[in-house]
Amino acid sequence: MASSTVRPEAGSRDHGGDHGGDHDRSREYEHEREHAVARRLLASAAILAYDPATEVDWDTPLDKDFHGASPEWCSLYGTAYWDEMTEAQRKELTRQEAASVASTGIWFEMILQQMVLRDIYAKDPTDATFQWALTEIAEECRHSIMFARGAAKLGAPAYRPPRYVLELGRAFKTVAFGEAAYAAILVAEEVLDVMQRDWMRDERVAPFVRTINNIHVVEESRHMKFARDETRRRLARAGRTRRQIQAFVVAVASYFIVTSMVNKKVYENAGLDSERALAEARANQHHKSMMRSSCSGLMDFLASARLLTRPALMFYKRANLI
Repeated sequence: MASSTVRPEAGSRDHGGDHGGDHDRSREYEHEREHAVARRLLASAAILAYDPATEVDWDTPLDKDFHGASPEWCSLYGTAYWDEMTEAQRKELTRQEAASVASTGIWFEMILQQMVLRDIYAKDPTDATFQWALTEIAEECRHSIMFARGAAKLGAPAYRPPRYVLELGRAFKTVAFGEAAYAAILVAEEVLDVMQRDWMRDERVAPFVRTINNIHVVEESRHMKFARDETRRRLARAGRTRRQIQAFVVAVASYFIVTSMVNKKVYENAGLDSERALAEARANQHHKSMMRSSCSGLMDFLASARLLTRPALMFYKRANLI
């Protein structure tokens, strides 16, 4: 993130030409630009931030006449099984799926926090970028608690990714660095952002869930801005080999994040035939189309950053993101 700029001595500039000076001026410009972005994000957080403990209505009992998410985002919407389900079953399934998405969000936000902390370790605490990173972590902590309370209020268990995915996540948060860390953060947050923008405007969705989604969308817009900026900045001087490796790492991480959003246990907990539901969900072209259309802007960004390599595309296609 932040870096110091050491100006060359006048004599060394005379011996080496202007190239060293140009390089230092470029680094100084980049450093100042990074600070400017961080300062704007800090100002935004100071003006527009929420405390979920007081903003969300936690006390009113769950009204089961509401969905937990927009029905069109349900993994079974558009299938034969969906047509056979009662309205009560549909609403229960959307509540379980919303809780599953929230649980996946908690899992990845814990990974995010560790990667950001590792990135700023031993850096200048007076630096605006350092302070923004801590602000982002503080917001993510509040989001995780908010998602946990929201999932509990929806009457759902603690959904977790499969054990092997948890262990892959453990490895990823330990070794991922630079653009791989920030691009993976961006993918996870962009996918959540698009669906939650629909949910927060949908009057069929439980009011407290809409509030949760609104808080997350507003505050995550800052995190996505920072992730895009950091991804571009860190890739600016990346060579072909590094770009190829990082593109692959980001795509693999994205695949496991997206495919973990709807836990297969949601169908059983909604009172459905889990084997049939899982089979129809996997073949559901409507849901795949929703995912692809929601990620068009994200894929444009990854393409502009030259992170849509052939190996990476294979994983994005498998996750129905492109």
